[in-house]
Amino acid sequence: MKRFYKEVTAEPGEGDVFFVALDGKSVRTPGRQPLRVPTRQMGEAIAVEWREQGDEIEPVLMPLTRLANSTVDRTAPNRAQVIEQVAAFGGADLLCYRAEGPADLVDRQSTEWQPVLDWLGTTHGATLNVTSGISPMAQSNDALLAIFTAVAAFDDFRLTGLHAVTAAAGSVALGLALAAGRIDAEQAWRAAHLDDLYQADRWGADADAESRREALRDEITAAAKFIVLTQSDG
Repeated sequence: MKRFYKEVTAEPGEGDVFFVALDGKSVRTPGRQPLRVPTRQMGEAIAVEWREQGDEIEPVLMPLTRLANSTVDRTAPNRAQVIEQVAAFGGADLLCYRAEGPADLVDRQSTEWQPVLDWLGTTHGATLNVTSGISPMAQSNDALLAIFTAVAAFDDFRLTGLHAVTAAAGSVALGLALAAGRIDAEQAWRAAHLDDLYQADRWGADADAESRREALRDEITAAAKFIVLTQSDG
């Protein structure tokens, strides 16, 4: 789509919301809903994405806009389903499935993954079982309920960010830890791809695999920024 606007501004709306205006007209979502965001800083960040477009509008270069659109069009009207989707990762969380060898990989997984699971147990009361290998392992109902409760406490915008991180990382433990500031985006990405990065260090990088990892790094980084932007402007 060709760029059809000149001026981009972030404006206050009715109540405690903000919107992005293109030549004075409010941006709408792909579902034709008014795009309203909870903080001025998010409005300003989305406005920057629109402002930095060239002669052609490239949605791939607008991750915050896409996440905000997803919140309005998908998360808000389907909140219960999104909560269930995110919480379901607790039943087969990446961090719970450890390698049987070699020893240095096992040690690396324990060093980088276990503190996140320990934090999850201490903070949310969700103590997840850990196993070696890939055979399915049941988690306790108490742990799964605790994860569900933690996820359900997120508002719609933060829930969208949490969903994006969890899906990209394959781990709701990493998603919750990132949202709480326990880890940052880079730590979440490296933890999610620990096995792949280990193999790349050992045997050399595969170009296609590296490209996929970098795309997921971008997704996690954008979602982490989106979550921070939901916080009150203060």
